Amino acid sequence: MLEESSPSQRDFERLFEANELALRLHARALLPSWDAVDEVMQTSSLIMWKKLAHLDDDDGFLPWGKCIIRFESQKYFRTKSRDHLVFDPDLLELLSKHDEESEMPCLKQEEAALTRCLEALGSASRKLVLAPYQGHGHLTELALASGRTRNSLYKQIRRIRGKLEQCVTQQMEGRT
Repeated sequence: MLEESSPSQRDFERLFEANELALRLHARALLPSWDAVDEVMQTSSLIMWKKLAHLDDDDGFLPWGKCIIRFESQKYFRTKSRDHLVFDPDLLELLSKHDEESEMPCLKQEEAALTRCLEALGSASRKLVLAPYQGHGHLTELALASGRTRNSLYKQIRRIRGKLEQCVTQQMEGRT
């Protein structure tokens, strides 16, 4: 449940970051390109931010966000209709329902693989790669404590993320 009657930016950031991958995958199932996904995600995230006070509890964020993305996808196709073929709204609805049914097992498997890969990292690497998600200023604190620049830490995080991506890919391929 959202703690306050008017949600803060921190509430939105927390909820959006926790659900961003699922929301982007949902948008990609509805839209023809990643550029379209970026456009719809930008618009949808602004709507989510403005209307967050209407959300009853944190658990409802993902389905609520998917609904906003579905409507924004329809709007995207209407505005692009002069240049492209447009999906029928009923087809978009069908794709949306199919996506919701098919993505959850895969997302859960990816999440489990990521958890295993994170656990396989050393504690220092794990702490560093999770730092950007620990709140504003956490990475700066780590940089000051280690005597390194934030930029050098970001480069190291990028390398660790690459290793994590490889690990998750290998784990997902091994599941078949």
